[in-house]
Amino acid sequence: MYALDPHHPHEEQAALFAAGLEELGFEVKLENSFEPLLDRDLLSTIDLIVPNRTGGTIGVEHLRNFVAAVVAGVGLAGCHAGMGDWERTKEPGKPGFQYMTGGQYVMHYGGDTLSFDVNVVDRDHFITRGLSDFRLVSEQWYMHVDPANHVLATTPFPVQEPYFPNSHVDIPVAWTRSLGKGRVFFLSLGHYVRDLERDDVSRLWKRGFLWAAHAEDAELLLKT
Repeated sequence: MYALDPHHPHEEQAALFAAGLEELGFEVKLENSFEPLLDRDLLSTIDLIVPNRTGGTIGVEHLRNFVAAVVAGVGLAGCHAGMGDWERTKEPGKPGFQYMTGGQYVMHYGGDTLSFDVNVVDRDHFITRGLSDFRLVSEQWYMHVDPANHVLATTPFPVQEPYFPNSHVDIPVAWTRSLGKGRVFFLSLGHYVRDLERDDVSRLWKRGFLWAAHAEDAELLLKT
C-alpha cells in the first residue's frame, strides 16, 4: 500500500517493490488506501504486506486487523519512511504500529546528501549472507528502536550536540523481529529510488521481503 508524499517518491518505490516481488514469483496488488485492511478474508490469503506511505492516521479497526493478520502469519516488510515513519497516532485503544514494526524515525542530520557507512553485524542471516559493509550517500536516520529486534546492520550516527562532543551511537539500519507467527523486516535505507536500486541495498530489501513472507526458497530467482 502506498500514498503520495512530497518528500518521498512512494509511487516509484511501490513500482520498484512490485517489480522486484513479481520477479521473485509473487502476485502483487498495489493499494493506495487502508480499506483492504477491513477485509479479513483478503488478509487471510496474502503472504506479505509492504507499507509504503509517510505519516497519516489509520483507523482503529484497520490497525487491529493489520496486527491480527501479522500475528496470524502474514509477513510485514518495508523500507525508510514507507514503514519507519508511517503512523504516529497514540490514541487510546490503538495497537501500536511502532510496536509491530519495532521502531520509529526520529531525525537526521546533513540533509539527504550525507555520506555514511552501513556495517553488517550479522553476516550469517539469510538476509545478509555474503553482504559486505558499504557506504551510502543519502539520509542517515536516528531511530527509536525496540531492544527485542534482531539487528542485521547498523550505522555510526554522529551525535551533533554540544553536550556530547566527538561521539556517535550505532543505530540499527536493518532488523528482523517476530510477532506471533508473523515475521517483520525493516530497512531504514531508501530515501531515493536509486538507493534501493543499488546491488547491496537491493539484496537487503529483496531478501528481507522474502524472509518476512516465509519464502526464502524464492531466492533462487534472484539475479546474481
